[in-house]
Amino acid sequence: MRALAALRELGLDGRLLTAPAELAAFGSDALTAFHERPAAVVLAQRAEEVVEVVRACHRARVPFVARGSGTSLSGGSLPVAGGVVIALNRMNRVLSVDPETCTAVVEPGAINLHVSAAARQHGLAYAPDPSSQSVCTIGGNLAFNSGGAHCLRHGMTANHVLGIRAVLPDGELVELGGASREPVGPDLTGMFCGSEGLFGIALEVTLRLVPIAEATHTALASYDSLELAGAAVARIVAAGMLPVAMEIMDALAIEAAEASVRPGYPPAAALLIVELEGERDVVAADAARLRALLDASGAGAVRTTVDPDERALIWKGRKSAFSAVGWLAPDYLVQDGVVPRTRLGEALAEIGRMSAAAGIRVANVFHAGDGNLHPLILFDGREPGALERAERLAGEILRMCVRLGGSITGEHGVGVEKRDYLELMFAPADLALMRRVRDTVDPAGIANRGKVFAPERAA
Repeated sequence: MRALAALRELGLDGRLLTAPAELAAFGSDALTAFHERPAAVVLAQRAEEVVEVVRACHRARVPFVARGSGTSLSGGSLPVAGGVVIALNRMNRVLSVDPETCTAVVEPGAINLHVSAAARQHGLAYAPDPSSQSVCTIGGNLAFNSGGAHCLRHGMTANHVLGIRAVLPDGELVELGGASREPVGPDLTGMFCGSEGLFGIALEVTLRLVPIAEATHTALASYDSLELAGAAVARIVAAGMLPVAMEIMDALAIEAAEASVRPGYPPAAALLIVELEGERDVVAADAARLRALLDASGAGAVRTTVDPDERALIWKGRKSAFSAVGWLAPDYLVQDGVVPRTRLGEALAEIGRMSAAAGIRVANVFHAGDGNLHPLILFDGREPGALERAERLAGEILRMCVRLGGSITGEHGVGVEKRDYLELMFAPADLALMRRVRDTVDPAGIANRGKVFAPERAA
């Protein structure tokens, strides 16, 4: 590979990996159904190295993929065969935290949870909190516009990124946005967020921080059906309340969490977690209103807490759900469709019917507040045809989401998994415009080639 000779000249001191055994760990991300072997992996330690690698790839017209912790669930950081993986984990510093402007500047490999830990010393927090926040990186969060349990009030990653220093696919360095909360001109920072690596690689990111809430109140309610839990969410919103988070888990997800981290959930067909935060007096008043709404919603049992340790255990069970289903099946696919909140009950009932018809178990855990479903489709990849059947069911769920007025993705991105479903949502003219934008930024089609758009269209 022509780029390989150029990479060897960069003086990477053993951080250029080419041996098959060295490359094996980078062959897939969290969507393990897909696997590719890159030609090389660069373990970057400095922004200057990333820039030089990108420029070398551009000169040789060799595709590259940026990778953080590899937690993408849509194949977003899957290598391109014969391409270069630029691993950013070693660029993991929180460069600064400014309590006066409530901002932080971080490298792309900074772990999400570490950013909040650094901010906490100043009474601040970084709000987006994906379930994988203990391992996922800010660069990956930015690429997929990740959300998390608390995005209902705080918003997605794009709502918390103020500025980006990035290298474009041709090696040009650009500064998008800045430290100001009131930028002027085109929102290029917002355009870069969620672009799934097609526009280049972030080298430094300026983040908006939020004050740690004066008080937090968490409620856990059990229900005899998912439909009742979904109706309770609608009831809370209709009452004019805006909790910071509303999450639902079904019986299979509860079983998995109990087998894994033992959060002490009550046995139920569904659990609803609702969290409030804000000024102490306001939270106390809202907690009383919330309790009345939950009691009137048909909840079997309601448990509330303001204790940080009890709250942490409740969330540990919820955030472990994806990995915990490994106790129930050797393999799983997780979908990321969105439906209008008013149609949650209908969507969940339909998933139940499709699951029964396919003979495949589905564990449901999702951001109920914004209708972002995360059905976990359980299967055993050792069985002939099992993966194909699981993928068919996953596709049916996405079609249902669009049919109900929703979307094929809320925060996991399109990656390689959902490329064929874009046409469900967008007209040919819309897709053509998207490709023109991508081609303007990356005419050679080397940045994360094959993601979002089919490979032959990216070449």
